[in-house]
Amino acid sequence: MNIILLGPPGAGKGTQAQKLVESRNMMQLSTGDMLRAARTSGTEMGQKVAAIMDAGELVTDEIVIGLIEEKLSTAQSDGFIFDGFPRTLPQADALGKLLEAMGMGLNAVIELQVDDGALVKRVENRAAEAAAAGQPVRADDNAESLKTRLMEYYKKTAPLIGYYYARGELQSVDGMREIETVSSDINAILDRVS
Repeated sequence: MNIILLGPPGAGKGTQAQKLVESRNMMQLSTGDMLRAARTSGTEMGQKVAAIMDAGELVTDEIVIGLIEEKLSTAQSDGFIFDGFPRTLPQADALGKLLEAMGMGLNAVIELQVDDGALVKRVENRAAEAAAAGQPVRADDNAESLKTRLMEYYKKTAPLIGYYYARGELQSVDGMREIETVSSDINAILDRVS
């Protein structure tokens, strides 16, 4: 089973992905985590990633797709959760082609619908909780950074909602409810499409 979790920053994609990892033996493919791991791996691909990142440049879609292909072909799991990828329509097309070439597909694209005002509060709470627990606070966990990230999301990633809706793959969940309720809704969708 392969799914994409869509939603703005702070919507709870990472939290829900982790619950699916634990309950369904799925693997979370977070492109940020993959890039950081590749950078320190010492592999040929890792050296390319490190050089690009060290130069302050953005890693190309081709490299990200290459990292995803590597994970899809080597990982042992009962499915994959794409978290943070695709972010653009060209990336969605590239992912679709990759999955097709590997004899795989998408079972569902799940959009976590949330209110922007509530997201600001959610991110500020996450930062406060991390600080109170003595954990590092993400540099982008503040209202100003979130507003910038939301603008990028609406310009580049939100068009994917229409893209996947038109393909009949989009399912929407009210991401404003309690974590366990959202998780239950996601699991109900996965039970229907599996």
